[in-house]
Amino acid sequence: MNPSERSIQNPITEDDIANFLANTPDFFERHAELLATVQLSSGHGGRAVSLQERQAGMLRDKIKSLEGKMVDMIRHGQENVGIADKLQQCTLNLLLTAHARDLPDTIVNEIKTQFLVPQAAIKVWHVNGIFSAEDFSTGISDDAKTFASSLTSPYCGVNSGFEAASWLPDAALALSVALIPLRTGKGAQAFGMLVLASPDPERFHSGMGTDFLERIGELAGAALSRLRPAAGA
Repeated sequence: MNPSERSIQNPITEDDIANFLANTPDFFERHAELLATVQLSSGHGGRAVSLQERQAGMLRDKIKSLEGKMVDMIRHGQENVGIADKLQQCTLNLLLTAHARDLPDTIVNEIKTQFLVPQAAIKVWHVNGIFSAEDFSTGISDDAKTFASSLTSPYCGVNSGFEAASWLPDAALALSVALIPLRTGKGAQAFGMLVLASPDPERFHSGMGTDFLERIGELAGAALSRLRPAAGA
C-alpha cells in the first residue's frame, strides 16, 4: 500500500494538525513566511487579516476583558471599604450611647442614616423589668418571637404580611423587607428582631447576600444585650 492510499484510509484531522503544532513549537520559526500569508477572519466583521494581526486582536480583547474585571474589583473594593467605614461609625455611636434604653432608637437611626434604609424598627423581648413598658418591648406576639428564633439567617424578600412590618412607621410602604434575628451568640434563642424595609420591591430580595445583614444583627444583638436581665438575676 503506497502512502497516498494510507492517507485516504487514515486522513489527517484538525486535531492531528493542532497536536503537531502544539508539539512542534519551532515549526513557524522554520516556516516564518506562513505567518504573513495565512489569512483569518478578523473576528470583528468579514475582513481577512494575517495570523499575527488576529493574534494581536485576540490579545487586545483579552487585555480589555482583564481591564474590565480589574475595574470591577476596584469598584467592589471601594464599596466594601465604604460599608466598613459606615459600620464602624455605627459601632462608635452605639458605644457612645450612655443609656441602654436609647439603644434601639440609636440603632434604627444609624441604619437609616448610614445605609439609606427608608424604614427600620426593632423589638426586643425578655428584657429587664425596668424596660418592660418601653415601646421597643411591647406589642410583640408569641408567633413573632417563635418566627425570629426560627431564622438561622436574615430573611430578605417581599413583605407577605409579616407582623414585624406593623412595627414600622408606615407598613403600607414596606414592599420588601429584611428581617434580622437578634441573639447574644450563635445558636442562642432570639431575644429580638430588627426589620428593615423599602418601597422598592427589589431592595431586599431572596437572591441577595446576607453576610452584611448578619454583621448588623450581631452588632445590634451585642449592644441590645444591655437591655436583658443580668445573669443570675
